[in-house]
Amino acid sequence: MKPAEKINHLYWRAGFGLSPEEWSKKKDWSVKQAVERLFEDSAKAKIQLDGSEFLLNSSQKKGKLSKEQMKKMAKQSRGLIVKQNALWVTRMADDTESALLERMSLFWHGHFACINKSSSTAYHQLNTIRKHALGNFREFVHAMCKDVSMIKFLNNQQNRKRKPNENFARELLELFTIGRGNYSEQDIKEAARAFTGWSCDKQGNFIFKERNHDYDSKTFMGKTGDFNGDDVVKIVLDRPETATHITRKIYRYFINEKVDEKRVKELATAFYKSDYDIKKLMLRIFKSDWFYDAENIGTKIKSPIELLAGVMRSLHLEFKDPKSLLFAEKALGQILFIPPNVAGWPGGKNWIDNSTLMLRLNLVYYLYGKSDVNFKVKDELEAKKRGQAFRKLKGSINFKPLIKTFDNKSNAATFEELKTYLLLSPTRLNASDFDAYVYNTRSSDYVKSLAMRLMSLPEYQLC
Repeated sequence: MKPAEKINHLYWRAGFGLSPEEWSKKKDWSVKQAVERLFEDSAKAKIQLDGSEFLLNSSQKKGKLSKEQMKKMAKQSRGLIVKQNALWVTRMADDTESALLERMSLFWHGHFACINKSSSTAYHQLNTIRKHALGNFREFVHAMCKDVSMIKFLNNQQNRKRKPNENFARELLELFTIGRGNYSEQDIKEAARAFTGWSCDKQGNFIFKERNHDYDSKTFMGKTGDFNGDDVVKIVLDRPETATHITRKIYRYFINEKVDEKRVKELATAFYKSDYDIKKLMLRIFKSDWFYDAENIGTKIKSPIELLAGVMRSLHLEFKDPKSLLFAEKALGQILFIPPNVAGWPGGKNWIDNSTLMLRLNLVYYLYGKSDVNFKVKDELEAKKRGQAFRKLKGSINFKPLIKTFDNKSNAATFEELKTYLLLSPTRLNASDFDAYVYNTRSSDYVKSLAMRLMSLPEYQLC
C-alpha cells in the first residue's frame, strides 16, 4: 500500500479527510509522523469554546416569565443551537483546527447521546466532551453524570428517595459504561437509588438535593454500602467488562464494524491497565500496523456529518446560511445535538436508504448550484407546516486550492492522484471512463469537473 493511501486512511478515521493544501504537504509523510502531528495539534488546541452568546438567557431564568417570554426564549435558544451546529461542523472542516479533537468529540457526542433543547446546556455539554475527549474515561463518566443535559434528558431531576426514577441508571449501565449482560435489573434499581438527589437548578447548574437522596444501604454488583452516584461509577469502572464494552464501540467506529474480538481484548486489557487513558488507547490503534490493513480501509460508510465536513474541507465549501447546513444534515439523517434516542445514531448501513442515497450521490452538484433539491426529506410535512421550503442548498465552493494542487499535470496523472485523494475504496474505473463527463478544454476545468464526478461515485461514500 502506498504511503499516501495510509495517510488518507488515517486522516479520514482520525479526522475528516485532508484539504488540498494538507494533501500536498502530508501525502508522503510516514504514519508515525502523521500520528504524532495529530496528537500534537490536539494538545495545542483550544479545548473550551467561547460561548457567552449561547448563555444569553441564563440570567432571565431567575425570575418568573410570561408564556410569551418563554416562547421567545425557546425560539431564540433553537436559533442559537442551529448556530452552534454550524460552527462545530465548520471547525471539523477547518484545516487549522485539531481534526483529532473534533473527531473524538463527535464520537463521544454520539456515545453520551442526549437531545439538547437549550443552547446553554448544549454549549456546556460540548465543552465537557471536548475537555475529556482524549483524557481519562473514568473522569469523563463522573463529569457526564453531573451534566445538566444528561440529567434533564434522562429525567434524573425526578429521581427521589422512595420514588426512584431508573432512566439514568439504566442507560449509564447499558450504554455508557459496562454494557448489556454484565448487570442485573436489581443493580439498576440500586444504582437509581444511589443517584437520587442528583439534579439541576433553573440556571442550568448541577446541584445535589440532600433531602431527595436515599442514604440507606444499597447492594450493587455484589458490594454493599451507603452508595452515592460517584460510588456506583467507581464500582462499574473497576470492572474490566467496562473497558471491553467501550473498546469494542471504539473499534466499530474507528476501525471496522466487523469486530475482531481478539484485537478488542488486547486493546481493552491495555485500556484497563492504563486506568482508562483514552489518548493511549487511540495512539495504540493509530500506530498499529493492522489499522492500515486493506480490510480496514474504505469499508466504513461516512456518516452525514463526516460526509459534509469532508466535502467542506476538500472544496473549501462555506454555507451561506446555517439553516442550509441544518437542512443538509436533516435530509441526510444526522443533526448534531439531536440524536434519534439515547443510544445515539446507529451508523453503518443505516445511513443509506432511498431518501438519502440520491442526495449523497448528487450532493456536490446541489451545493455547486447545478441542480435543485426537488426530493422530500423524511419530515417534509413538518417543514411545510412551518412554511419553510428549501429548494436549494446554498453553499459557496472555492475550487482554487484544489486546482492549484492537481493542476499542470497530464490528465492521466491528474486522474490517478485525484482518485487517490478522494477515494479510499478501490475502483476499477480509469480516466477514459470519465471522458464524456468532464471538461478537457483547460487543465483547471478538468480538475474541477473530474473532482465533482469522483465525489458523486458510490465509492466516495466510504472511508
